[in-house]
Amino acid sequence: MGRPSVSNRPSGLKQPATSKLTAAAAPALLAGLLPLALLTGCMVGPKYVKPSAPTTPNYKEAPAGSDQAKSFKETGAWQPAKPGDTAPRGDWWTIFNDPQLNELEPQISVSNQTLKAAAARLVQARAQIKYNHSFLYPTIGSSPSVMGERFSDQRPYFHLTPPNTGLADLQLPLDLTYEVDLWGRVRRTINASKEEAQATAADLQTALLSLQAELAVDYFEARADDAQAKLLADTVRNYEEAYRITNNRFVGGVAPESDVDQAKTQLQSARVQESDITIRRAQYEHAIAVLLGRPPADFTLREMPLNAQPPSIPVGLPSELLERRPDIAASERRVNEANERIGIARAAYFPSLSMTALIGFESTSIASLFNGPNLLWAAGPSMSQTIYDGGARSAVSQMAAGSWDETVANYRQTTLTAFQQVEDNLAVLHTLNLEAEQQHSATQAAISAEKIFNNRYVGGLDTYLQVVTAQTTALINEQNDIDIERRQMDASVLLIKALGGGWTTAQLPKY
Repeated sequence: MGRPSVSNRPSGLKQPATSKLTAAAAPALLAGLLPLALLTGCMVGPKYVKPSAPTTPNYKEAPAGSDQAKSFKETGAWQPAKPGDTAPRGDWWTIFNDPQLNELEPQISVSNQTLKAAAARLVQARAQIKYNHSFLYPTIGSSPSVMGERFSDQRPYFHLTPPNTGLADLQLPLDLTYEVDLWGRVRRTINASKEEAQATAADLQTALLSLQAELAVDYFEARADDAQAKLLADTVRNYEEAYRITNNRFVGGVAPESDVDQAKTQLQSARVQESDITIRRAQYEHAIAVLLGRPPADFTLREMPLNAQPPSIPVGLPSELLERRPDIAASERRVNEANERIGIARAAYFPSLSMTALIGFESTSIASLFNGPNLLWAAGPSMSQTIYDGGARSAVSQMAAGSWDETVANYRQTTLTAFQQVEDNLAVLHTLNLEAEQQHSATQAAISAEKIFNNRYVGGLDTYLQVVTAQTTALINEQNDIDIERRQMDASVLLIKALGGGWTTAQLPKY
């Protein structure tokens, strides 16, 4: 926009027509433009309708006799084994009633670096809302300048009277620009950033839940290794005694040397397993340290052999899963965001209205800069409409529609994956409960057989090979007992994670 000439140009220059606007009238004009600057129009584009998601009346793998009709809240989810305490808890790990786990889990939200990165992404998403919201308001700026000018004596059409020594040009403008949101483009952009911020907040909860579950799994793995280490330590002591007896029988001429070799082999094999279990246990301890945001050298996990039963976990109804999984909520929020972007793309087909205003002073001398005749101003609306763009707007609209279809498919796939995870872990727990009973019976039989064959060997009725076979069978079955218990605890943790860990969409931030 052209800048009005100042009133005190040198007399040799052609003077523009004098404006009748006074210094008091200019602010009045800007004040009159303010209601127009706040003008907003309609919002073009589709209204958001939450897409349907595949679901079923109940879970296929739910344990017999479970009451799926009870809601998540009614069941008092994630209750620790404390009589009379039925309040729902976000601290889902308390259901395992493990003091050491209860001590470790809260540290995740304080020190884990992956979680801090997710929290930083949420800060960025919230800042994006503020940034997009700023476009609802005018932009006001100023660009003061001081310039010295000297015109050529031979300048065409202007004959300057000597002396021509130059002059100063001082400007102090104040600019105002504003694009009126006639078709809702700005408002839809704000809404899209709000949906993204909510999705990012749900992503943060998904990351937190995943890290908490990973910590719990690593913890129970370490405790299972403690149980395995204790079993192998007891086994080594028993095998040492068996080796001593066998060696004494060989020295006494009662047993052949092959019995001693077999006993020694059995003993050394058990020692190898005992040493090997310490490697895996150390790795889980290191993993837990990193999850807590600490160097492995600064963290020690107390040894505590696993000896627990999986808790009873209320699963609720499949339809409730849509409200209890933060990753499902994040996917659904991004569907809404994609819907807003369709409206943004559609708004590009309509004309845009902008308001521009300028007021300030210009003079050749700082002493007279603020004199009334040196006031300059400009104000007015402008409208623009794209007539031809080679299909750019159509392509953007097609991309927005394709993005909508993609996010809907992702939302439905996330929902299906959630159902699969719940069903998988329900099936695992159901099967492992049966396996645990069968394995316990097999272990008792193997231990009994080991004692019988050992007594028969001492009595000279059986060879030592039968004792070795019985010892190996008993050890394998005792290890299986521990392994099934570990798998039960892991599956319980993963089921809680699959159910959302006590989180609900009511915890999404409001923007």
